[in-house]
Amino acid sequence: MVISEAYNMDCMEAMRAMPDKAFDLAVVDPPYGDGLPRQSRLPSDPEERHAKLKTLKPNTLRAGGHFKKFDPSSKIAEWDVAPDQEYFNELFRVSKNQIVWGGNYFEMPRTRCFLVWRKTNVPLEGFSMAAAEYAWTSFNRNALVFEFSAINQAGRFHPTQKPPELYAWIYKHFAKQGDRILDTHLGSGSSRIAAYDAGLEFVGYEIDKEYFEKQEERFDRHTSQYSLFS
Repeated sequence: MVISEAYNMDCMEAMRAMPDKAFDLAVVDPPYGDGLPRQSRLPSDPEERHAKLKTLKPNTLRAGGHFKKFDPSSKIAEWDVAPDQEYFNELFRVSKNQIVWGGNYFEMPRTRCFLVWRKTNVPLEGFSMAAAEYAWTSFNRNALVFEFSAINQAGRFHPTQKPPELYAWIYKHFAKQGDRILDTHLGSGSSRIAAYDAGLEFVGYEIDKEYFEKQEERFDRHTSQYSLFS
């Protein structure tokens, strides 16, 4: 039986309790911090971050990548802040290899192997959605390009939702049977679905309760299809 676990909690709290190299591969898609104006980036310290949030005007933050009414007295959008160096220190400590979507937004080591997801249904110009996305990897291989359409908007509930086919392609090239996979920002759960289909052990973390519950429902629907035909 494939082990697939997901937790509604802060990935930093989880990683701090993990032993070194607990996972063979971490495939992560952390927030880039583009939910905030550049001048409004939040500090990593929780108290300083909450104090900064109180100074911002209502409706200036983009929580989770899509616009919501913002109450400066609340903590909405705190999780939508780019991770600091401690996150990457822990990520590299608990995993043997890493694939980081949006690696071009962070100060990462030089790499020979980067991944590009080319969205075949998105025009190169004149459209608000990016036509391609970039991932940094820790592997010493040639760069690879995956061509696949952006996920159907009708089934989309997370602003940075990626298709399971993208993660299936990643696992095919960078994982093997018996590997343990970590996703620190589970989001829509596409990485989890692909790991289940590939027979890989998987652990994921999602701090947002709403997204966590939606990915749980999505995963349950997907796995129930197996039981119907088994």
